[in-house]
Order: sequence, then C-alpha cells, then structure tokens
Amino acid sequence: MPTGVLSLTGKVERMFLGRYQHTLDGKGRLTVPARYRQLLAEGGYILQGLDQNLMVMRVDAFEALAAQVNQTNLTEDKARDLRRVFFSTAEYFEPDKSGRILVPQSLRSEHGLEGELTLIGMGSHFEIWPADLWQAKESKMRSNAGNAGYFSEHDLRPTFDGS
Repeated sequence: MPTGVLSLTGKVERMFLGRYQHTLDGKGRLTVPARYRQLLAEGGYILQGLDQNLMVMRVDAFEALAAQVNQTNLTEDKARDLRRVFFSTAEYFEPDKSGRILVPQSLRSEHGLEGELTLIGMGSHFEIWPADLWQAKESKMRSNAGNAGYFSEHDLRPTFDGS
C-alpha cells in the first residue's frame, strides 16, 4: 500500500466520525460508542462546547487546545472569559470497563442533558447534544445554501495525495 494512503488511514482512524443516538443512565453515565472507545482508552476531558452542547476530547487534543488557550493575553476581557469557560468546565474522565463516562452533574444540568442524546463526531473531538437541540441545529444547517456553501465560505478544497 502506498505510504500516503497508509498515513491518511492512520489519521482518519484517530478521528471522531459519525453520529450516534444514546441516553444517559440514572447515574449520569454515557455509554461511549464502540468506535470512540479505543480513542478514549487512556481517558479524556469533557467540557462545555461552543454551542448548547458538550465536547469530549482525547487527552492529547485537550492539552494542545489548552496550550493555545494559555497563550491568550490575560489583559483582554474576552481572553479571560475564554479561560474561565474552558478550564472551569473541563473534567478529566476515565471510561469504566463497560465503556461509559460520567457526565458531571453541573454540565448535565446547565445543558439540559437527559433522555435522548445525539453524539456528533467532529474529527478531533465529539459533541454531546440534547437530541431535540441537535435536530433544530441540523435543520438550520441544512436550510442554508447547502453543503457546497460551507466549503466555499471557508475556502476548503478536498485534496488527496494519491502518491
């Protein structure tokens, strides 16, 4: 197999992809999809997301983002607020033997997480959404100019190094 294909496959295998429906159990534990478990075998972080959701990250992804957040200028209001939100809501976890992670009570309450949840793969992390909020978000995204609009708006061009 060509080297480029092997390295691309390795990178994709380390990404959170796909969409899953799950529920929290009575103790606030979330069963992580089987595809994600290997990526979180060494633990991870759960924290407030950028929308009305939570983010779950591997340790290395969290540490890389935390390093960037720590580089922000403490004299700027928005930078201090970013640090407050990022670090005060972050909780380390280790999955149990059944592949479940505990969603902290504070995050469950603040984000209305109960009943049906939708887990959304985001590459470097995955998001946890209340199912109804995800449906509304997805509907809004689909009503925009279409997926091609997302690529052109951000100057994204699919590339493949087939060598």
